Formats: sequence, C-alpha cells, structure tokens
Amino acid sequence: MGVVKAAIGDGVMTFMWVFCASTLGAATSVIATAIGVHGMLSLLITIALIFILLLVFGIIGDALGGARFNPTATASFYAAGIGSDTLISAAVRFPAQALGAAGGALAIVELMPSKHKHMLGGPYLKVDLHTGAIAEGVLTFVMSILVLCIILKGPKSPLMRNLMLSTSIVTLVVAGSGYTGPSMNPANAFGWAYVNNRHNTWEQFLVYWICPFIGAILAGWVFRVVFPLPSMKKKTA
Repeated sequence: MGVVKAAIGDGVMTFMWVFCASTLGAATSVIATAIGVHGMLSLLITIALIFILLLVFGIIGDALGGARFNPTATASFYAAGIGSDTLISAAVRFPAQALGAAGGALAIVELMPSKHKHMLGGPYLKVDLHTGAIAEGVLTFVMSILVLCIILKGPKSPLMRNLMLSTSIVTLVVAGSGYTGPSMNPANAFGWAYVNNRHNTWEQFLVYWICPFIGAILAGWVFRVVFPLPSMKKKTA
C-alpha cells in the first residue's frame, strides 16, 4: 500500500510540475517585456521563477509523503544509498511519473493561451543520436551530483538550497540547449514526446531514458564514494 501511495503522489506531483514548468518560457517572456529586460538578463527571471516553483513543490512533495517529479532523482538517491526506495518501489513510481508528465503536457497544451502556445514543447534532439545520448547522460550526471551535494551537504537554509538548485538547473539547460533540450528528466521528456507522438522511438528511449538513468546512477555511486554513509565508515574503520 505504501508503494501505491508513493506512486500516486509521484503521478500527481509530476503532473503539476510539467504543467507549471512548461509555462516558464512564456512567463519569462511576459515579465521580461513588462520590465524591459532583454538577452541574458532574462535568465535571472527564469531563475527566480524556478526558485519559487522549487519552494512550492518542496512543500507539496512533503505533503504527499516525499513525492518526486523526476525519476533520475529517485535513481541517484537509491544509488547513493539514501532513502527507503527499493527496485520494486522504483519500478512502480517511474511509470506513475511518466503518466503524470503526459497528463501535465496534455493539460497545458489545452489551457495555454493561443498567443503563447508556440513557446510550448519538450526537449528534442538537435544533434546526432550518439552525441545527444552522451550529452543527456553527462548533463544528468552533473545535475544529479549537484542535487545530492546541495541537498545533503549544502547550506541548511532552504532558501539558499533552492537558489543554488534553480541556478544550477538554468545553467545546465543553457549549456545543453544545443544538444537535447535538455531534459535531465525522463518523465518530462516522455510527457512531451507522447504529445508529439514520439514516445515509442529508439531516440526517446536511448537519449531521454537510458543515458539519464546511467548518469544519475553513476552520480549516486560517485557521491557514495566521496561521502560514505556512516555505517560504511564504521565497517572500514
């Protein structure tokens, strides 16, 4: 029952995240135009919006019993030996997140005002298949390492942690924009691929599922080596 409850929470959480995060481009454009900001300075608006989203979704996630909207977060924490997830619980949570993402993408497509619909759309491959797969894997590895370090070893202040996370997300999105989007979130990528009828392709599976999971798991292992768990320290002492 606990696994089912976690899966339902993840599905709801991912639905809301994809729905809200998909409006970031339009929201940034509207705010930047209103205050007369252009170019790279508009990224500060995006960082601020993601900062707010992370704060709100942190509260929602806690209320839903630790729900997550990114399968690679579950994978990296599991690989690092942190949390209560098992392979069985992960196998149940991942499909729920994918379904939630598809629902969120479909919902925002229907509800987004027509003048901003052109700003919607998920990640897509802009380079050859192998380059894109490597890029998405590396970006997810870096993002997973940063998430683990910031959440588990970073500042105690939730505001500082969220600021560091939002800045990291925007930085890596900009860095990977010429390769895969990027996504760094298989559920989000699946949601938009489903909307665009690309969800059952080898490209989607390799670039946006296999390689991000490899990157996330490697990140968890590296974090575990650099920061051994207390029980592991005792065994090696």
